[in-house]
Amino acid sequence: MKKLALIIYSSIFLFSCEEVVQIDVPSGTPKLVIEALFEVYFDQVPVTANTVVKLRLSSDYFEEQTPIITDAHVTLRNLNDDTIISLVDQNLEGNYSPINSFIPEDNVSYELSIIYNNEIFKGITTKSKTPNFINVKQGDNTLFSGEETEVVVEFQDDESKENYYLFDFSKNLYLTIEDRFFNGSDYNFSFFFQEDEIELPEDIIVKMSGITKDYHTYFRVLSNQSGQSGGGPFQTTPSSLLGNIVNTTHLENYPLGYFHIAETATYFLSLTE
Repeated sequence: MKKLALIIYSSIFLFSCEEVVQIDVPSGTPKLVIEALFEVYFDQVPVTANTVVKLRLSSDYFEEQTPIITDAHVTLRNLNDDTIISLVDQNLEGNYSPINSFIPEDNVSYELSIIYNNEIFKGITTKSKTPNFINVKQGDNTLFSGEETEVVVEFQDDESKENYYLFDFSKNLYLTIEDRFFNGSDYNFSFFFQEDEIELPEDIIVKMSGITKDYHTYFRVLSNQSGQSGGGPFQTTPSSLLGNIVNTTHLENYPLGYFHIAETATYFLSLTE
């Protein structure tokens, strides 16, 4: 009986010592986050383009919303003929786009310039080319659970140069590949949706974009940092991943994000049960 009393007393003592511990999470200075990923849909008639520059501020880890930037001055400069294209945030949502239709040209270098908080941020890129799809279809193969949905992609790689590709399978699911082992080939591969990633039947859009080697590396690191299970690599802000945009006013106050222009092929696919 004495032993039982001692155990009960000890338990009460241990529980009474519990307390809430407050942990201070470091809060860094917010950085400008620039998402300037232009897509030129060359396989559409007429050719269209998504040319939106999204501006945000990085936020603390536990913040639910990312602050938007609506008071920046954003321009694109064609470095071949020195023409200037202004981008404006018409809806005050932090998304800047050209007032008139704008299709980035081949073999032209474009300079993105952003003036914000008395600092100037600049990045330069040219449009990356990509082939069109030969075919995209639903396959019958599965992986481990037997419940996956297969999508088979086929395209012809350009033998004349080193190529890198970004595939967007909808659902915030992405894949990057390089042509190291299939240069110049008619290449096909399979992508598998997990059972919890798609509900059949469903229509999806598969996109293939040509990308640079540097952006290929950047995207892979970004995906590894954020993971694809939480809404895709662009849903969270990387803490220190540097892109190709620099702060020309104060170099040490570097921005986060990337400026890239890509030809993008699209394929509409109806997946069945």
